[in-house]
Amino acid sequence: MEEILRPLIVVLGTAAITVSAGLLVEKLLRYGAGRRPNIAVPSLRRLRLPLQVLLATVTLHAVYPLAELDLRQDTVIRNFLATAAVIAAVWLVIRTTDVVAESLLRRYAQRTSEISRVRQLRTQLGLVRRIVTSVLVVTTAAVAIMLLFPSLRTLGTSMLASAGVIGIIVGVAAQSTLSNLMAGLQIAFGDSVKIGDTVVVEGEWGTVEEITLAFLTVRIWDDRRLTMPVSYFNSQPYENWSRGGSQITGTVFLHLDHSTPVPQLREHLHSYLRECKEWDGRNWNLLVTDSTPTDIVVRATMSAADADDVWTLRCAVREELLTWLGRHHAHALPKIATSINHSVEQARPDDRVDMRAAAT
Repeated sequence: MEEILRPLIVVLGTAAITVSAGLLVEKLLRYGAGRRPNIAVPSLRRLRLPLQVLLATVTLHAVYPLAELDLRQDTVIRNFLATAAVIAAVWLVIRTTDVVAESLLRRYAQRTSEISRVRQLRTQLGLVRRIVTSVLVVTTAAVAIMLLFPSLRTLGTSMLASAGVIGIIVGVAAQSTLSNLMAGLQIAFGDSVKIGDTVVVEGEWGTVEEITLAFLTVRIWDDRRLTMPVSYFNSQPYENWSRGGSQITGTVFLHLDHSTPVPQLREHLHSYLRECKEWDGRNWNLLVTDSTPTDIVVRATMSAADADDVWTLRCAVREELLTWLGRHHAHALPKIATSINHSVEQARPDDRVDMRAAAT
């Protein structure tokens, strides 16, 4: 009876300690939320599960000798519990890193009104989190293998002794991966592009949605995703419409007839912009930028708060100007001659042959 009761007490005692720790953490979170409403309780609750797993594995590993099972696999079981405790500890560290990063970003966003600074901090924290997670996962995997398979410890020592040669081989084999890793760090701390920036890459306009250690994802205006290696942004030119501020000036080009009443068109543009909510009121203009024997080129410029507003504003202005011209000055729209040249048809046969030959 004692052989069954003793292990049962150990297991139930460990479970009681784990559940009590979870309830204590929940009460502390509620107490902290009552004293300081700005505490993100849902984020802190993400720490409860890995903390309970860590306490359970550590407690079982510590009290396992009290069970007096005397099994041949005692060493294996204790190594397994130790490995589980290490994994739970790493899990807790990763969750803690996430919570701290979210807390720092939230507080910084509340203190500053500069969106570009918030985007930069979000990018940096995201890359630092991925680096910490990668290092911890690799280290935990190595420790777990050493604990679960003691026979591999000698092999691990030999591998560490030859780490220099292995490092050279890995460096040569993973040049692209390492270059992307370094490029990711340069982007994160060099402020060239950030999450949320509006960019034009390979002729595609979109918003930077995610930056990892190897790839950068751009969400294009039609909801497609353009995934590119991070090293591209350190070696190829691209447009960043958000750098230096989100304000931007858009342009609309119209090809019109020479008889276009430009002053009236300019006045109508100004009156329309005053009623358009996307126009931020900074600047506007309408100029004739070119002239050809068949038409003139009119350029309308208008400013907006960000890239999304300027796109909407450009489309609205283009439609409004063309509609206004078609309604009040239809003669100003460009014309393409499609009628038959009667002077050629009425010419003598010999003259028509000479005119066609000259045309060819």
